[in-house]
Amino acid sequence: MNQTQLLKINGLKQYFPIRGGFFGRKVNDVKAVDDISFEINKGEAVSIVGESGCGKSTTGRAILRLDEPTEGTIEFNGVDLLSLKRKDMKKARKDLQIIFQDPYASLNPRLTVRQIIYESMDIQKHVKRQDREARMFELLELVGLQRHQADLFPHEFSGGQRQRVGIARALSVDPKLIVCDEAVSALDVSIQAQVLNLLKKLQKEMELTYLFISHDLGVVRHISDRIIVMYLGKIVEIGDNESIFENPKHPYTKALLSAIPVPNPKKKSERILLEGDVPSPIDPPQGCRFHTRCPFATDLCKEETPQLRTTDGMTENHQAACHYINEIDFEKVKARV
Repeated sequence: MNQTQLLKINGLKQYFPIRGGFFGRKVNDVKAVDDISFEINKGEAVSIVGESGCGKSTTGRAILRLDEPTEGTIEFNGVDLLSLKRKDMKKARKDLQIIFQDPYASLNPRLTVRQIIYESMDIQKHVKRQDREARMFELLELVGLQRHQADLFPHEFSGGQRQRVGIARALSVDPKLIVCDEAVSALDVSIQAQVLNLLKKLQKEMELTYLFISHDLGVVRHISDRIIVMYLGKIVEIGDNESIFENPKHPYTKALLSAIPVPNPKKKSERILLEGDVPSPIDPPQGCRFHTRCPFATDLCKEETPQLRTTDGMTENHQAACHYINEIDFEKVKARV
């Protein structure tokens, strides 16, 4: 089945300048995202996972131009978003929406739910004024809220309900792509499941495309078609859901998967324990950025940056950035916990 490409990222870099001295000159950069490329097809749910500070949320913000990328191209429906002027980018944002991580901070506390949803419609001039109320009630019902809640303020809702308001706001302009930036991480586990099921249901009914950003691999497995694993601003592995979970090839991916709790107290889990902290994105290591924590690192890893590639035993769309993809014996570094 042919798939229609919706988003294409090529060579994306997001550097944040560090200034110092009396004149505030730039002395260095925080290399939050450093030369990454990937694609998302229409109707897909693609997830980015990794530890805090790996650049996953920055990638989402850069795609929406909430932060202006330093370098690279972002093609959406064949149009380079970085070439658009402010007025044209405002129109493009109708098709590009975001659900923020914190349902408490992302809603204006001075506006009712009605006003929050109306605001999006008015900015994009997407719905006629006389049709706003009907559309607003339709959205509330769609995300599992009641009509009478339209005139309540955010502080009158629970965390899960607030996130439903955030989802309704994102849907109010009929977007094509929604960036879900840690959309369930601030919620209780039982509420997480409800919101994830809602997102999956909406994706099917409204033909939505998701870029789902999360550090929780259990959440990612539930919603993703494909998964991108990031470490210190770089993509280290990318593949379909089954390939990543059943046949991980990068040591970092394997370590992340080994940390997933086993829902059986009688069963011992086997973990790959990583030593040390994530290096600073101000001065990342040369060669493979993971080599300072990798139990398999050699001199080659310290000198040469591995490129994403596919080898024997991997599916066509499964790639990993490791010099020793098929040579690693993970059994040698497992620690029983």
